[in-house]
Amino acid sequence: MSRFILSAFADEIDPSLQTQMDVLDEYGIRYIEMRGVNGKNLTQYSLDEVKSIKKHLDERGFKLSAVGSPIGKIMITDEFDSHLELFKHTIEIAKIMETEYIRMFSFFIPKGEDPLRFRDEVMNRWQKFIKAAEGTGLILLHENEKDIYGDTPERCLDLIETLNCDYLKLVFDPANFVQCDVTTYPDAYEMLKDHIAYMHIKDALFKNHQVVPAGHGDGHVKEILTALKARGYEGFLSLEPHLANFVGYADLEPNSPLNLMEEGGPKQFAIAKEALLKILDEIGG
Repeated sequence: MSRFILSAFADEIDPSLQTQMDVLDEYGIRYIEMRGVNGKNLTQYSLDEVKSIKKHLDERGFKLSAVGSPIGKIMITDEFDSHLELFKHTIEIAKIMETEYIRMFSFFIPKGEDPLRFRDEVMNRWQKFIKAAEGTGLILLHENEKDIYGDTPERCLDLIETLNCDYLKLVFDPANFVQCDVTTYPDAYEMLKDHIAYMHIKDALFKNHQVVPAGHGDGHVKEILTALKARGYEGFLSLEPHLANFVGYADLEPNSPLNLMEEGGPKQFAIAKEALLKILDEIGG
């Protein structure tokens, strides 16, 4: 039995938490992968401020699917001690927010350098993340962001197998793989399927790496969700539109009422949501 739960990077709708919740309310989405809140990353708030944000969410009936943290999204050559402290702060934020997941990365590699040259340092830093999260009940989600160590399925798998930690899992982001010229399905999916605990829903084109609505790119979103459904996947599908520079939706879906909406974050989110729901309807998800 599979179960897809919709979530969203609501800061792509609007910086204001109030507006984010208003739009998500309209679409019946009750979960947020929280990244930006009122113009600032969630991890930059004090714990008292986080408690206040949590109160606002509770009042409206919203929960977090994950903390969309920037942890690991620094250069592998950058100083690490302060970043590790930020991670420990993020752990406390996740506890307050009563979410199971923290989204993370495996460090940007200097341009033109072989990522394997920095492998040992990546693993060393991640061991410290794992140690800090030990006993918290949290699951650390590694996302395959472009230009980090784990931007290919092979290095994502290397990270998982080397660290050998039962609370380290993968976010699978089809668009990010396409932007690294990786074939998402069957190649990346088959390699990583046993470790996928969370999905980001966005798509992209091989020809220019432009992000497009799910199902309109080369990310094989429909095939991946079909395969996950067959495996009994129970978890989040987190909408991350990244459609600020996308034009031409009217050409893709000429009869959609969304074409009448004013340009901006709410419209881009609506387009992303409609594209996902079309796929889910087709696969019976």
